[in-house]
Amino acid sequence: MQHWFSLFPKSPWLSIYGWTIFGLLPFFFIFRSSSSIGIVVGIILLLLFFLCYRFSYRSKTGLVYMWISIEMVINIIMTLLFGYVYLSLFIAFFIGNIRHPVGFFIMYGIHIALTIGAIAVGFFIDIELFLPQFHFILISVIGVVLLPFNLYNRNKREKLEGQLEHARERIAELIILEERERIARDLHDILGQKLSLIGLKSDLAGRLIHKNIGAAEKELLDIRQTASTALKEVRDLVDDIRMTKLADELVRVQQVLKAAEMNYTVTGDLEFTEIPPLVENVLSMCVKEAVTNIVKHSYATTCHFTFEQTPELLIVKVRDDGIGIPAEGRNLPGNGLQGIRERLEFVNGQLVINGEKGTELVIQVPIILKQSKGVD
Repeated sequence: MQHWFSLFPKSPWLSIYGWTIFGLLPFFFIFRSSSSIGIVVGIILLLLFFLCYRFSYRSKTGLVYMWISIEMVINIIMTLLFGYVYLSLFIAFFIGNIRHPVGFFIMYGIHIALTIGAIAVGFFIDIELFLPQFHFILISVIGVVLLPFNLYNRNKREKLEGQLEHARERIAELIILEERERIARDLHDILGQKLSLIGLKSDLAGRLIHKNIGAAEKELLDIRQTASTALKEVRDLVDDIRMTKLADELVRVQQVLKAAEMNYTVTGDLEFTEIPPLVENVLSMCVKEAVTNIVKHSYATTCHFTFEQTPELLIVKVRDDGIGIPAEGRNLPGNGLQGIRERLEFVNGQLVINGEKGTELVIQVPIILKQSKGVD
């Protein structure tokens, strides 16, 4: 159950002003009574109702059903004595927030039956009290029927979304853990044996240095070659970790688009020829940033990727059917486009933005990287 302060949720079916009106309106029905005793009884019942309502929100055990039952009884009495049926909406709102399916459907069915029954009896007892507000009573009955289901389904959807987000975070954690273990295994395989070999040859060279200088020099040469080999393998491992393949990144961004319920299409061949690893890594990061922008800001339903290669350029186009980017907002910091430009500048590339009917990002990188001039 929710806490009592969630009586006014962020997106209520009725606004806080509506709830305030429904909280003050019963006094009008009560003071219409010509009997002083009736007024006192009505006020006591009303205060008791809201007291039980708060207790029901604070309850975390089966006592919540007891408080709801008391509220239903008070609602029936208020309906029959004063013709005020609108407390049923408060009860319906609370029942919609019951998370337990069995409890929800039981209280939902009982509440509908008692509310309609009290209204029917009230028409037979004093039709003049109920007939003038028949339209409002009908709306209230519709609210009693529909409001709990609406809230119950919304809460259920929010719960599932929370579980899905938790699962995504857990998957991300497991992926990171798996990658760490892989790196640890690779480092162990690369360095473990070679460092052991270096240690053994160092001991051997230390023993031979006074007996056989030539053999000792040979062992030292082997140590140097082994260390160079280990260093190269470590660098290769680091490069493999740092460099992102464009095909691999595209798989990941497609998963992101699928999770965002966006359609995507791919045109062209990802297997660019004569592409340096650095350029491929930059293109991968640019595609990732572009898709992040689309998911966060575009309100698009479709994303299309185009990969082209000319004799001089590598071209990647990312197009969506969203709201587009105004011309004045394309150079603002913080929208992700600046990060794409900075990455492309590193490899002499450029970014072109077309904003007609959505947004199209055209990423162009020269096949032959120009070397910066420097002082030798």
